[in-house]
Amino acid sequence: MAQAYDYLSGWFEILNDDCDYPKWSQYFIEGLSRLGAGKRGLELGCGSGAFCRALTRAGYEMTGADNSPAMLNEAGRRAAEEGVRVQFVLADAAALKTPERYDFILSPNDCINYLPPKKLHSAFSHIARCLVPHGVFWFDVSSEYKLREKVANNMFCDDRDDVTYVEQNKLLPDRVETDVTLFVREGELFRRYDEAHTRYIHGEAALISALAGTGLQILSLEGHLGEIREGSDRLNVICKKA
Repeated sequence: MAQAYDYLSGWFEILNDDCDYPKWSQYFIEGLSRLGAGKRGLELGCGSGAFCRALTRAGYEMTGADNSPAMLNEAGRRAAEEGVRVQFVLADAAALKTPERYDFILSPNDCINYLPPKKLHSAFSHIARCLVPHGVFWFDVSSEYKLREKVANNMFCDDRDDVTYVEQNKLLPDRVETDVTLFVREGELFRRYDEAHTRYIHGEAALISALAGTGLQILSLEGHLGEIREGSDRLNVICKKA
């Protein structure tokens, strides 16, 4: 079975067209402005680059980083197609190293869920070293409530004209293991592709503990798009480097 996003990369934004990327991006743009963040930013786990493109159009100088070559290829293709200049680089979120320091680092839409708990503290420490003094680190995770109560042991499907998506989820004590199957139209036939994903369940207390001693101070904890945390599908953790 293929690794996460080897095949899903080309369909990711299409299949997520209900998540309202413009509204989600505006939440970050307004928040970064409110925090007084500078203009040079890195998106860690950028995927196909939707947030990078939106922030670049808003006047930010963005770099997108991901550990999936397939996703980076898709991100570069979409940015070129839209005439948006973004630099994309291959990077490991668990041990981030960059030649320059950034005013802010964003890591939205489950990137941190792909890191096992034992790697969180080290990952946050590496991220802190990639920020300028007083730089902002803003990440979110799919919440414990979402993964345990909504995703766990459930199947989700999305049937389109050119692609059918099937997701089967299995709950384990600290994670959800997901088998993704795509049926992609190729001429008169459909070809099947399979890949595996593992998302770790990070509760609020565990994230706070993992951030301790990294030089990152938590400024606020918010649900998705700033809503209340209880019952939200996402937990946003907004930090500033000392």
